[in-house]
Amino acid sequence: MMTRRRFLALMGAGAALAALAGCEDSGGRAVAKRTSAKLMLDWVPNTNHTGLYVARENGYFEDENLDFEIIEPAEGGGPQVVGAGKVEFGIGFQEFMTPARLEGIPVVSIAAIIQHNTSGFASHADRGITRPRDFEGKTYGGFGSPLELAFLRTMMEADGADPDTLKTVDAGAADFLTIIQRDVDLYWIFFAWQGVKAGLEGIEINTVFLRDWGVPDYYTPLLMTNESLIKNNPDVVAGTVAAIARGYEFAIEKPADAAEILVAAAPETDAELVGPSQDWLSPEYQAEASQWGYQDPGIWQQMSEWMVENELVDELLDWESAFSNDFLPKR
Repeated sequence: MMTRRRFLALMGAGAALAALAGCEDSGGRAVAKRTSAKLMLDWVPNTNHTGLYVARENGYFEDENLDFEIIEPAEGGGPQVVGAGKVEFGIGFQEFMTPARLEGIPVVSIAAIIQHNTSGFASHADRGITRPRDFEGKTYGGFGSPLELAFLRTMMEADGADPDTLKTVDAGAADFLTIIQRDVDLYWIFFAWQGVKAGLEGIEINTVFLRDWGVPDYYTPLLMTNESLIKNNPDVVAGTVAAIARGYEFAIEKPADAAEILVAAAPETDAELVGPSQDWLSPEYQAEASQWGYQDPGIWQQMSEWMVENELVDELLDWESAFSNDFLPKR
């Protein structure tokens, strides 16, 4: 993607400004009018989002001639809001984007924020739960969604265990560290936040990661937009991805500096947790992929097939149209 700076250098300032003119500065000189765009988070700011705030703080969006706003979640769900064009971009999850697209919501994943699924079922260490067969006879606390139950069933069957022996209770969005010490044996967590927090508080936990026991790896979270923006304003999509990629590359290379930027941008976050969480998560953003944001077609295919097999969706997703690597910066 050609940035505005490079465009000016190649064309010459006078010609480029004339071509991009949309307003004037205080001296009456024509300057480019920035394109406005919004991105809606999936949750309150945390280290999944660090690259976004780095891109904003370091001026990477301005480099792409974008006036970019990051907003917190609204009612209605991310795919629905993005698909309807109420915001241009959003943070989503492959497991929720899949049924949304099957329902005709025109959302497309344009970058993987984290290369691998870093979630798992966690328990207090004194429960002695180290693998799925240890789930037998235990109690899981969660939202009770079909997705969660399918994860648990797949993992237990992969380890030769009987899923019907696992009890489930509605725990909702309970405090993880409280509930696993008092009310349940297992809780679904994102390790980079809740798992790291447990360590900081001196609570020893065991985490059985989904991708280690039969559940296909999948992209959670991811960056999404809508088909209309891709068709009508592909430069805005490419510029946004270019800026955000730089933000996450910065966070990979300088996790401590990136953590400081996140805390300054979102002081309501747990400042004591952000640094250690960033240290743990930064290597996971790109992992072994050729560049940040890359999405493997096989990941989309395997997860789509698994969701059909587990009756989470009625038909196989046209997964090839659900994501795109086309907007990633050329490296």
